[in-house]
Amino acid sequence: MSTARKHPRILAAGAAAVTVVLWASAFVSIRSAGEAYSPGALALGRLSAGALTLGAVWAVRREGLPPRAAWRGILLSGLLWFGFYMVALNWGEQQVDAGTAALLVNIGPLLIALLGARLLGDPLPRRLVAGMAVSFAGAVTVGLSMSGGGGSSLLGVALCLVAAVGYAFGVVAQKPALGRASALQVTTFGCLVGALACLPFAGQLVHEAGRASVPATLNMVYLGVFPTALAFTTWAYALARTTAGRMGATTYAVPALVVLMSWAALGEVPGVLTLAGGALCLAGVAVSRTRARRGGADRAAAGRPLPERVR
Repeated sequence: MSTARKHPRILAAGAAAVTVVLWASAFVSIRSAGEAYSPGALALGRLSAGALTLGAVWAVRREGLPPRAAWRGILLSGLLWFGFYMVALNWGEQQVDAGTAALLVNIGPLLIALLGARLLGDPLPRRLVAGMAVSFAGAVTVGLSMSGGGGSSLLGVALCLVAAVGYAFGVVAQKPALGRASALQVTTFGCLVGALACLPFAGQLVHEAGRASVPATLNMVYLGVFPTALAFTTWAYALARTTAGRMGATTYAVPALVVLMSWAALGEVPGVLTLAGGALCLAGVAVSRTRARRGGADRAAAGRPLPERVR
């Protein structure tokens, strides 16, 4: 028996961990690239690098086109998550401080759990709800400790909120597609859809690339290859093997890792309140990832047919 069949939960957990680490690393890169690129140009550059990387892997593996039944989810997730979310978040982070942005975007996992229960029929076990509550409290603590008073605007708050909504609906739309196509297919064509949606920013990208510093451009390419191409693929692999709510809860580890990475890479020493918030985030993720004795929720998510309304 293959390793993939003997240890599916371990592989899915490992894929989720890769996603969380790479998405946390994106925080530092976005700060660098965002100094030289406008929100739409940065999103297009990132998605273009991601689509080229994923397209090369897809061509080598010869996985073919996704089946027709998967395209609705691919198109919706590509437009809402890969495209709309990235532009809105990049724009929002230019209007508000990092702590406020992190706090507002972390509404996303809560929305994912609620939408997953409503639209996909996902269960909402008590441990998941409790873990998300603890993690959200940690995210609030980290956000407040990192906020640089007075650095927020109404426009920035609104942009971060709509980014969180786009993120949540994109994830929920992606889940059914993963029951009909591979993680690589869903991610590759979702990224391509997002890149095509951002083509109106092509002129800005060309103009800004000519003036941007090499580190800023390299950070944009890094965002496309690793936090997008690799991390979104490992996310899709793990999402196909668990519920949307449980995967959303896992992303609450991102604020804690961002604190540690900023400390190591940027020399930004976190305060006691920030460390406490990060610890709460990790504790909540640990609670949400534990399973009831029967483990029925994930088995049901992996094996039951999808509700008719999301097919």
